[in-house]
Amino acid sequence: MAESGASIADIVARLHPVIVRSMDMARVANLDNKALARQLHAFLDTEQADMAELSPHDRQQVVTRLVHDINGLGPIEPLLVDASVSDILINGLKSAYVERNGRLEPVELRFRDEQHLFHIAQRIAGRVGRRIDEVSPMVDARLADGSRVNIVIPPLALDGAAISIRRFVVRNADLEQMAAGDACSPAMAKFLRIAVKARCNVLISGGTGAGKTTFMNALSREIDHTERLVTIEDAAELQLQQPHIVRLETRATSSEGTGGVSMRALLINSLRMRPDRIIVGEVRGEEANEMLQAMNTGHPGSMCTLHANNPRDALTRLENMLMMGSADIPLSALRRQIASSVDLVVQLERLRTGHRCVTSITSVVGIENDIITAEELWRRRPDSEAHVFESAGRRPSWTDTVRPLGLYEALMEAVQEDPRIGETPA
Repeated sequence: MAESGASIADIVARLHPVIVRSMDMARVANLDNKALARQLHAFLDTEQADMAELSPHDRQQVVTRLVHDINGLGPIEPLLVDASVSDILINGLKSAYVERNGRLEPVELRFRDEQHLFHIAQRIAGRVGRRIDEVSPMVDARLADGSRVNIVIPPLALDGAAISIRRFVVRNADLEQMAAGDACSPAMAKFLRIAVKARCNVLISGGTGAGKTTFMNALSREIDHTERLVTIEDAAELQLQQPHIVRLETRATSSEGTGGVSMRALLINSLRMRPDRIIVGEVRGEEANEMLQAMNTGHPGSMCTLHANNPRDALTRLENMLMMGSADIPLSALRRQIASSVDLVVQLERLRTGHRCVTSITSVVGIENDIITAEELWRRRPDSEAHVFESAGRRPSWTDTVRPLGLYEALMEAVQEDPRIGETPA
C-alpha cells in the first residue's frame, strides 16, 4: 500500500514509461478520460504493472494521476478544478505557488523531471494552437475555460519553465454584493449605478490582480438590456449579462510574423458595428486614441481598464499612450481630448490582506492652464483596518445629465451619505 502522496507520485513516475511502451498511445490519445481510466485499471492487473498489492483507494489515485498525465496537465490538473485557487504560479521544477483569497501560498507539485514540465508547457501551448520551443520561448494565451496562461521556457527562464495561470472564475457579483463585501460602500455603489445609467465614460484603474475585470463586470450589470454592446479584449474575461453583445478578441502574430489582429484594429472596426457602448478589457497602447474618440463621438457610457497606481497616474498613462500614436499632436490637445472623454476614474487596489476594494472615485472636471483638473469624490480612509469610505460631498461635473432621468435626488443623497473626507471618526 502507498502511504503518502509522494509514494503515489513515485508509482506514477515508474508506471508512465511502462505504459508508453506497452499501450498503443495513438489509440489512447483518442480516448476520453473515462475510457482511458478503464484501460488503465485493466493495465494495473497485468504482470507488467506489478501492482497486485495496491489498495483500491491508492489504485484509484494512481489511475487518476495517470489520466491527468496522459490526457491532462499532469500535477497541475487538480488545481484547475479547485474553486478556491485563483492563480497558479510554477517557477521551474521545484517551486510552485497558488493564490487563495488574495494570498499566495506554496504548494507541492511533483514533476518527474525538466522534460516532464516542458512537455506540459508544450501541451498547454498546443491546446491553444500555439507552439513553444527555442524559437518561440514565450506564449501568452487563453485556455478553453477562459483562464489566462503565460509560459516562458529556458533559456529565457533560468530555473526551468515558468508557467503562470490566472484562473477564469465565474463571478456574477453586482454592485450591491460588492458593497456587502466591503469592496465599496453602499453609497458608492448607488453613485456608480447612477453614473452607468447616465452613460458616463468610466476608466477603471488598478494594479495587476486588483480586481479591475471583476469590478467592470459588476458595473456592466447596470447597463440597460436594450443596448448593443461590443467588448474588445486581449483574452476574453468579461462576463456581461446583456443579451445583445458582440465579443471580439485580439489575435497574436504567428511565428511567421503574420495573422496578428491588434486591439486598435478591432476598435476601429467596432465603430462600424453600431455599438451603443464599447467596453475594452484593457487599454495599453496606441488604441487609446480610438477608445477616447469612441467615448467622445457617439458612444457615451463606454468603459475600459488600465494599469496605474492612482487616478492621476491613470490620466498620465493615457497621455503617454496617446502620444505613442499621435506624436505630431500637441500635448495640450491630447489632454483636452482626455478631459472631454473621461468622466470618472475608479481606482482599485489589492490590500496587503488580499482584500480588493475601491480606494478612490475621481471625477474629471475639465482642463485649466493645459492641465487636466480632477476632483476626488470618494476615497477609502487611508491606513484604516476597517473598510471606511469617505465622501467629499461634491456634486460631480456631469450632474445635469441625470436630471432628465429623474435620478438627481438619488445622486445627491449618495454623495452626502458617507463620512466626509478629513472628518474625525466617531
